[in-house]
Amino acid sequence: MFQVREMNEADIDAVSAIRVRGWQHAYTGIVPRASLDAMTVEDDAERRRKWFAHPRRRSTDLVAADAGAPVGWICFGPYRGRRLFAAGREEAAGEIYALYVRPDLIGRGAGRALLAEAHTRMGLGEQGQGFRTVVLWVLEGNRRARRFYERSGYQADGETQDDVYGDVTLTELRYRV
Repeated sequence: MFQVREMNEADIDAVSAIRVRGWQHAYTGIVPRASLDAMTVEDDAERRRKWFAHPRRRSTDLVAADAGAPVGWICFGPYRGRRLFAAGREEAAGEIYALYVRPDLIGRGAGRALLAEAHTRMGLGEQGQGFRTVVLWVLEGNRRARRFYERSGYQADGETQDDVYGDVTLTELRYRV
């Protein structure tokens, strides 16, 4: 069982390791190897410290901890894209910006626990920030992540965007719940 809690500054190095190792695990064979090999925990931690301390940061970061140590991380907040509409009305939308679990713990419940808590805090339960829908972007080739989100109630809504890694363009699909 994982304890989900707010991320704090002391968690930054562990979260950066989770994120970098998560990228290198999840995107092997999808993102060019050179891009994955160029990632370092130290560089990520430096950027994360600056971002975490930003006074106008609107995102929320949670960690799933095992024996107090972070083993998973989720970041979410207001949707960063164009306004979303349903039934002709604008919807208040949240967005999952990132979700990573230590690769050796994938499939053990940390990701589900993080996503459930994020949904609650965003308003998909009885409490939260009042978002009526939540979206996220996932690389088209990341079949494991797509299955995870589909089992969690998300569906691709037809929107796409491209990301460029070196000379390779990869398509992301927008999922929505």
